[in-house]
Amino acid sequence: MNTRKLTSIALAALLALGAMPGLADTVTLKVWGSQDNQALLGELVEEFKAANPGVEWDIALGVVSEADAQTRYSEDPAAAADIFAFANDQLRTLVSADSLSEIAGSRYEAVAAANTAGSVESATLDGTLYGFPMTADNGYFLYYDKSVFSAEDVLSLDKMLEVASAAGKKVFMDVSNGWYIASFFLGAGCVLDIGPDGKQVCDFNSPKGLAAAEAIRKFTADPAFLTGDDSVLQGGMGGSIAAGVSGTWNATAMQDKLGENYAAAPLPSFTCGGEQKHMASFIGTKLLGVNSLSANVKEAMLLAEHITGEAAQLRFFEQRALGPTNIAAAGNPAVLEDIALAALSAQSAWGVSQKNVLNGYWGPAEAFGLEMENKSTADLQGLLDQLVSQVTQ
Repeated sequence: MNTRKLTSIALAALLALGAMPGLADTVTLKVWGSQDNQALLGELVEEFKAANPGVEWDIALGVVSEADAQTRYSEDPAAAADIFAFANDQLRTLVSADSLSEIAGSRYEAVAAANTAGSVESATLDGTLYGFPMTADNGYFLYYDKSVFSAEDVLSLDKMLEVASAAGKKVFMDVSNGWYIASFFLGAGCVLDIGPDGKQVCDFNSPKGLAAAEAIRKFTADPAFLTGDDSVLQGGMGGSIAAGVSGTWNATAMQDKLGENYAAAPLPSFTCGGEQKHMASFIGTKLLGVNSLSANVKEAMLLAEHITGEAAQLRFFEQRALGPTNIAAAGNPAVLEDIALAALSAQSAWGVSQKNVLNGYWGPAEAFGLEMENKSTADLQGLLDQLVSQVTQ
């Protein structure tokens, strides 16, 4: 057994016995987080230091997004941060590399009791908890302009395109992003999961997948369709764009652009093989992990608890509109009244866990999406066979 695993087991034993040794006199820690979270992370670190006097804390922040955490860690594990935020779809790979310290004993019980069951499950693999749930908003839904669409209009993608065309407006979706394009395939009933052998299972080239692909091709060929990144959505909403698929990180920008016409809803249904299917979505969480190679695992655990506690999660909501995993924070009236989070919650009925999506999916899915955005006339079945072959190899 390697030393990383021994470190985790030793810590787990201490926690289970309730025997936590005193803090060291001097503790050096490095914390990775996204650029957008740097200011708040800095505030939380200073509060933590003030709440734990008698220790000379040397805590440095580094900018590494949740999406890039796994890649940056693998480049040099020994130089990686002691604490890092990551999207829960990276959990399996990080655990396979023995990158994460286990959360066990009384600490596990506290985390499980304080956070939603779904968020705890998203951080758990084979019965072991490997991350502190941080936000429950790693998903997407529909923003729309109430001056263009009614609440009834946004139930159907077909209706939205019809209304948008008549108004000279666009419906935005980043189809060349594997995260978003999966909505059609998953909504059609396709499977994207992990098999008993630990390999990716994907049947996007099945008859259901072909029907979904035909719907995507029809959507991207519509004059009202528009694609791009977040900057395109933010720049056009309320002007040329009347609706767009995105997540809570764009809530403030959308509200600023739309004002009194700001609205959000679950994703619409779409015509698939002659039937109406509801667009599905990936749902996931952002987690805070403790590096198993850290020289100060115990202190890193304490800081991670502080950064993901109820008070901290409320501040992430207030400053960044990020959805809490903490049960008490999620029940705060301001959170319950948030338009974007309400839409995300409603969309979760059609949500599919992101935990079982391996890295090999994203590139091929993006390539297929680009073919659709570029109005490719290639044989759809052939493109799907290629996609599935690449994803499952």
